[in-house]
Amino acid sequence: MAKGYRQGRIGEEIRKIISDLLLSGLKDPALDSMISITAVDVSGDNSYATVYFSKLNLNGSDEETADKKKELTEAFSRASGFIRKTVGEKMKLRHVPELRFKYDTSLEYGRHIEELLSNIDS
Repeated sequence: MAKGYRQGRIGEEIRKIISDLLLSGLKDPALDSMISITAVDVSGDNSYATVYFSKLNLNGSDEETADKKKELTEAFSRASGFIRKTVGEKMKLRHVPELRFKYDTSLEYGRHIEELLSNIDS
């Protein structure tokens, strides 16, 4: 089933609000680094929203260890109540979706595919 226009708008607005919160409002030390909200997928009935995030590494490597990914996911889970409350206040929705956080591995996967393709060329 295709994602509806309303789910896309809600997802984009949630992404903007959480990105603003990361810049100013969250006090968890694990979430004060360079974290980017890459996408938000809202379920068809607007009851769940999966928030995809990634972390920018300044040392040149985009790969994170499994422990760091788990730590970031747990930090978002701890803050999910505050984040959901803030989203509800700013969006004025009757029902605010339950937020689920997942580390976005698409950058790592893209880099892996790029390496494979460059090995074919040589």
